[in-house]
Amino acid sequence: MCIKANRYRYNYGRQANRTIRDLLLPEISEIPNWVNSFDLDCYVESVKPFTSSDTQPLDVSTWRPFELQKLFEVKKGKRLTKANMTHGNTPFIGATDSGNGVTAMIGQAPIHKGNTITVPYNGSVAEAFYQPVPFGATDDVNVLYPKFKLTPAIAMFLITIIRQEKYRFNYGRKWKLERMKHSYILLPVLQDGTPDWNFMEQYIKTLPFSSQL
Repeated sequence: MCIKANRYRYNYGRQANRTIRDLLLPEISEIPNWVNSFDLDCYVESVKPFTSSDTQPLDVSTWRPFELQKLFEVKKGKRLTKANMTHGNTPFIGATDSGNGVTAMIGQAPIHKGNTITVPYNGSVAEAFYQPVPFGATDDVNVLYPKFKLTPAIAMFLITIIRQEKYRFNYGRKWKLERMKHSYILLPVLQDGTPDWNFMEQYIKTLPFSSQL
């Protein structure tokens, strides 16, 4: 935490290399009590996969395109200025590429359901995140409501695919609501041509850290 507190000192033109010569630390008596009570055992074996099965190679040559609006109902976030925000327990999703998209915890009631996927069309375009609980979202974010049974593992597979579409968009060509609805992503399929949700689920569960889903 002390190292992270110095983040503001550095940027692309002033990297954190030789410039880190000293670091301010609190006296032992000033260290907060929660440091000693924190349970580090919760991270033991967290790197383990959910299953012991081997990870299968991905043969994308057999995948087929699916229009996003056929898989999801795509909804828009709602603008909320900092001046109107109150502090609370509702996650607020912004157009960022970190922290699962959460830029604030607000006191306003959620406007979107959990078990959905958020995708910024402005700012950090296509930085998709899975949202497990109800939340609010800025109008720079579109929310994908699944038309199928979405699980955390399937969501992890899908957000990786969605992020691969980032190169198609920029400041002059944003991934707005209508354009997102009519965009296609490639997915593994069954013999009948429908998405192979079970394969996606099982594939993710063989990867490191999947035991934490």
